[in-house]
Amino acid sequence: MTGKFGAGTQADEVIEGVNLSGKTAIVTGAASGLGTETARALLKAGAALTLPVRNPAKAKEVANDLASSTGNNQIHLEEMDLIDYASVRRFAASFLKREQKLDILINNAGIMACPLRRSPEGYESQFATNHLGHMLLTNLLVPALLKGAPARVVCLSSIGHRLSPIRFDDINFDTTPYDKWIAYGQAKTANALFALELNERLATKGVTAFSVHPGGIMTNLQRDMPDEEIRAMGWVDENGKVREGFKTPAGGAATAVWAATAASLNGHGGAYCEDCQIAEPARKDVPFAGVQAHAQDKEAAKQLWAVSEKMLGEAFNF
Repeated sequence: MTGKFGAGTQADEVIEGVNLSGKTAIVTGAASGLGTETARALLKAGAALTLPVRNPAKAKEVANDLASSTGNNQIHLEEMDLIDYASVRRFAASFLKREQKLDILINNAGIMACPLRRSPEGYESQFATNHLGHMLLTNLLVPALLKGAPARVVCLSSIGHRLSPIRFDDINFDTTPYDKWIAYGQAKTANALFALELNERLATKGVTAFSVHPGGIMTNLQRDMPDEEIRAMGWVDENGKVREGFKTPAGGAATAVWAATAASLNGHGGAYCEDCQIAEPARKDVPFAGVQAHAQDKEAAKQLWAVSEKMLGEAFNF
């Protein structure tokens, strides 16, 4: 699938001519980086935004900047921490009480390559935050998404999904040594598989889901990585300057905004997208593009859903 957008597209270009007036959207992780630019684009198109953040007081400055730069002050900040499932439940209950419908949900927040940490339940933190927290949030908001149909859910995955399939025999690194990159890859695969299975369950009801790789971007997602590791990976030069080929946050936001709004994606739910296109299958000779088969495996997606329900202690039957 090809179109007028590509790797160099910015979020503003995607949203040009798109009218989201009367639409309600949620963007997680909007206090910085990709999330801020994703929110900015949706606001420019006229959407009303709810932004769940860990620290609403700290995020107020970002919200003020978003309102002044877009001329749209339809921004509601509310506290939520994805690794605290009680917090996720409080946020979802509050939203459902306050809003009639939800048109767009962008699951953007995440952590990457952090030291071994565990959720209060004992789950590995990257899986617990990036996947389980967003699965719980999304599924609790399904009543509002159904009222907003046709609605879209966008899950931020990554080219990092190539690093690992779901380790069903030891998701939480209980019996094997922890590897922060394998854990990240597993979590990003989970994001893609969750979108796939969510779409299987809800597409006929007017809710379609996509996963996206935003591209290489230097944001505070790298906060757990020491400078020497970032240099060793070739992401920055010896002076700390970002290497050529990395996207700006606004460029990175473009694919998520495209997946949330593009009419050309109708009928393509469940797809993994990159550079404002549906990704091609991964190839060994193209290391930084394409989607691996393990991230589009429908049986693995169903298995992940069932395992995740058990971990969350709740079944979602829709």
